[in-house]
Amino acid sequence: MYRSHVLVCGGTGCTSSGSQQIMAKLVEELGRQDLSEEVSVVQTGCHGLCALGPIMIVYPDASFYAMVKEEDIPEIVNEHLLKGRPVKRLLYEETVTPSGIKALGDTDFYKKQHRIALRNCGVINPEVIEEYIGTGGYQALGKVLTEMTPDEVIQELLDSGLRGRGGAGFPTGLKWKLAKQNDADQKYVCCNADEGDPGAFMDRSVLEGDPHALLESMTIAGYAIGASQGYIYVRAEYPIAVDRLKIAISQSREMGLLGDDIFGSGFSFDIDLRLGAGAFVCGEETALMVSIEGNRGEPRPRPPFPAQKGLFGKPTILNNVETYANIPQIILNGSKWFASMGTERSKGTKVFALGGKIKNTGLVEVPMGTTLREIIEEVGGGIPNGKKFKAAQTGGPSGGCIPMEHYDIPIDYDNLIGIGSMMGSGGLIVLDETDCMVDIAKFFLEFTVEESCGKCTPCRIGTKRMLEILDKITMGHATLEDVDRLEELCDYIKANSACGLGQTAPNPVLSTLKFFRDEYNAHIIDKTCPAGVCKALLSYHIDSEKCRGCTICARNCPVQAISGSVKNPHIIDLDKCIKCGVCMEKCKFDAVYKR
Repeated sequence: MYRSHVLVCGGTGCTSSGSQQIMAKLVEELGRQDLSEEVSVVQTGCHGLCALGPIMIVYPDASFYAMVKEEDIPEIVNEHLLKGRPVKRLLYEETVTPSGIKALGDTDFYKKQHRIALRNCGVINPEVIEEYIGTGGYQALGKVLTEMTPDEVIQELLDSGLRGRGGAGFPTGLKWKLAKQNDADQKYVCCNADEGDPGAFMDRSVLEGDPHALLESMTIAGYAIGASQGYIYVRAEYPIAVDRLKIAISQSREMGLLGDDIFGSGFSFDIDLRLGAGAFVCGEETALMVSIEGNRGEPRPRPPFPAQKGLFGKPTILNNVETYANIPQIILNGSKWFASMGTERSKGTKVFALGGKIKNTGLVEVPMGTTLREIIEEVGGGIPNGKKFKAAQTGGPSGGCIPMEHYDIPIDYDNLIGIGSMMGSGGLIVLDETDCMVDIAKFFLEFTVEESCGKCTPCRIGTKRMLEILDKITMGHATLEDVDRLEELCDYIKANSACGLGQTAPNPVLSTLKFFRDEYNAHIIDKTCPAGVCKALLSYHIDSEKCRGCTICARNCPVQAISGSVKNPHIIDLDKCIKCGVCMEKCKFDAVYKR
């Protein structure tokens, strides 16, 4: 019986910061102090506070150590695990109060969250099936196979109001119902784990932290629609997730939770992995299925829809990881429990990957209907360095930008679509006053152009023409007629592209034009970038009143564009300047500015 348990994050973020070395050092130090039989070391999935890795939590007192280094381990072991005195200087600052150590759940980051999809992430060892079972794992599957008919399972999902978390928001129960109604000798259950949006890492964290939740849900789906085979399509760039899925599948088969005659019910179901090569278009359901079949990942026309004719021409359902992760809890707690959270048309919770200009970079799960302001200021900790909020980009390359005027909008599917954005899979990138909205639109369009499969002309050619216009704008070569042409292209591409990638590609451009047209005009008419981002429109200058003549800018200029004598104001030769910004970076007196 252990007296203490040390949970070390083994998600991708913390692993990249050295958590595996931390764990090895911890095990070594515990052995040196003869504590190996008293203290258990547990590798977990992501805790959510990704910017604080490596993360280590000591139970039973739940002391939360952040940014742990190998050299900190001997002190933590000696002081905390041996003598019972937490090392306060290494604890997450939000948990340390004058009256003592605050529970992690009481911090601003966690107290507004309600974790359903992420409920086991950071809590259990994802490579040990017994730990998943110990938190109620596979009870939902047992209930379904022994107490419920397939129709009852589907009705429970319909009553819950669960909508697909992959972006489109299609009712999950309805998708399953349509697939069940189509008779066939073989049906399939697929999972889209090909998370490709820039700044999105929600599904990856579930796969790494709670893989059995996905296996259990897919098996429930198989029972509901009458399928015997499932496929998880996961990108090969997620090696930790892939390894843990392989372990989880093997363990489930050994325990008879996958395979023939599960729970003696007569129902058989198995799951296999298929690795994606990183093509963004394979996140589209028909392209994903084409890829599983071994062909080039390109979308195919709908109808017929996958519920009628999907993988290998058979009825198929496809949901993403987060959607599946909600299902066991809906089965166990009931549809009314799930439907009690969220808004009228968007039930339950949503996982967001917070990134960009925000203090608490990481994963959060909040009830639908939580306002953007609450997510950014209360959960996310606000915008650092005293900067002002400018916009939030949601939905990745398919989404749009939410400006300050909609800062208090309740986040749900319909509200975001109403202002020209979308939920997407859950990426939420925060932008401040130093971000250029034209440059943001260009960034996402560059991604779309790169990831277009090329099958249809509107997407293949149209997005390139759009990007060329945005390039002209950021270079200061565009006219107002170019903006008119840009909008015309947006409308054409949305109406005529073959799949969702092309149909939504113009969204970042359209939303920035709608809410930040003044920035486009500044680039075109005034030949300036208000945020100081677009290099072609910038010029660097030295404030003669602030300059002390220290010469540090001149000595660091790579092209000798700065002249001046010691203790006298310096001057930048704009014809020589390459706009690298080194002078501004090196100046100690804030004398260099750009405009």
